[in-house]
Amino acid sequence: MDYNNRFNNLKILDNLIKEAILDDLKSQDKKGIIEELVTPTARLLSINHKDIVRVILEREKLGSTGIGSGIGIPHGKLKGIDSLILGFGLSRKGVNFDSLDGQPAHIFFLLISPENSAGLHLKLLAQLSKILKVNSFREKLLTASNSDEIYDIIRNVDEDF
Repeated sequence: MDYNNRFNNLKILDNLIKEAILDDLKSQDKKGIIEELVTPTARLLSINHKDIVRVILEREKLGSTGIGSGIGIPHGKLKGIDSLILGFGLSRKGVNFDSLDGQPAHIFFLLISPENSAGLHLKLLAQLSKILKVNSFREKLLTASNSDEIYDIIRNVDEDF
């Protein structure tokens, strides 16, 4: 797929790693959630776990990626990768993620982008934000019983956007 076509028709599932869908995050703080979200992605793609965590935490220092409504989208740009990488995590209990509305976050999308991909990075962040505004989508994610169900929920909403 050429760059321009991909940019115009960006879909969540084009970048989501199914094996990086975590349906029951255990961590109780922001750093722990980020480390937990990064673990399968780092392992599957043979990327240094510490490097990804460092990039994400540096981005968090600029302002929280807890956007409110129970959502966190930790993200950052990393040298040495050549495509967008997306992971997902669900915290059943919720965690303080320094969200804009002060509420605990339950739904997390982890976005890691190549260092030189500002356009695609912003486009996927915008797509995630648009989809996550749909209350019924968030509610379905919160009640999903496993990672396969989460994947199907994301696939269904992805087809509509």
